[in-house]
Amino acid sequence: MKTKTIFHGKLALQQRVLPTYRVPFFQLLNSACEGGMSLFTGLPRPSEGINTTDKIKISYYRLDRNIHLFGGALYLCYQPGLQDWLNEWNPDALIVEANPRYLSTPSAVKWMRKQGKPVIGWGLGAPSVSGFRQQGRSVFLRQFDAMICYSQRAADEYAREGFPLDNLFVAHNAVLPMPAWPMPDRSNTFKEKPCILFVGRLQFRKNVDLLLGACAEMDSQPRLVIVGDGPERDKLESLAEEIYPSAEFVGAKHGAELKPYFTEADLFVLPGTGGLAVQEAMSYGLPIIVAQGDGTQDDLVRRENGWQIPPDDLDALVSTMKDALSDAARLRKMGEVSYRIVKEEINIEKMVEVFIKALNKLT
Repeated sequence: MKTKTIFHGKLALQQRVLPTYRVPFFQLLNSACEGGMSLFTGLPRPSEGINTTDKIKISYYRLDRNIHLFGGALYLCYQPGLQDWLNEWNPDALIVEANPRYLSTPSAVKWMRKQGKPVIGWGLGAPSVSGFRQQGRSVFLRQFDAMICYSQRAADEYAREGFPLDNLFVAHNAVLPMPAWPMPDRSNTFKEKPCILFVGRLQFRKNVDLLLGACAEMDSQPRLVIVGDGPERDKLESLAEEIYPSAEFVGAKHGAELKPYFTEADLFVLPGTGGLAVQEAMSYGLPIIVAQGDGTQDDLVRRENGWQIPPDDLDALVSTMKDALSDAARLRKMGEVSYRIVKEEINIEKMVEVFIKALNKLT
């Protein structure tokens, strides 16, 4: 993977943790920085269940300490080694997670200001708050010279907070490169039964129980393939025996092992939160049903290629699945739109281009 857009300086990028799925993006971003890129991260709390790695090929990776304070709505994180890392790397620009819960950010911004160098936030958005929290957020956002937003919804929220429009950049949240394979050729009719696919970790928040229940209420009794493993697998298999015994639990699959499942499917359904597999499903030309979330799905799943439904709503899931499977030809056209979106609009190559555009505007 290569990018034609180059940042001619040294980049420093802070993250709380390094999830495995972010490695391809950071490696591609590093290749677009002429002076190299350094990444600073710590480790999550064991209870978070985040798959992290320290295997990454960039100019300099520093795995340091995270000090986790409190929990839930009161959670805070302090990264004591952040300023030493900046002194050591001496970057031309810094990108940090735009999260006010990270206590090290103000000192990092202050260090960059003394050097006369820009700081860019990378944020999920700014949902409405009021009173003291509103004032604190305004102060927090004013630290940044620019903001890279995960989604258009996030950009709109920052704009409502008064962040300058010229310094808002939307880098649609992507985890995969553009597909290097052609879209699978599917017939405009279903096989014996339409095939619904779920891919993901089997956790409570994924709502796979709702998917089983929805299939059980459908007259067509579609083929349901569940790819993944996790703490809820035994419970879900027991539930399936009771209400949808034809459900196929095939276990965890990775890489090339997933191709036949995506190729054989007619519809991809993610009834809960998360969803790293959504983009991969789209790269195989699948329409999507997904639960509404933080806005990062808005740009991926549109009326032209899928449906967003309220979370935890069985009736909405049933009616949407029935609608989706009522017209195979329409479903195929929606799948073509899915493929085009990840091929042309939302992939890590496009994401890197936006990051470099923001950096080059400020340096």
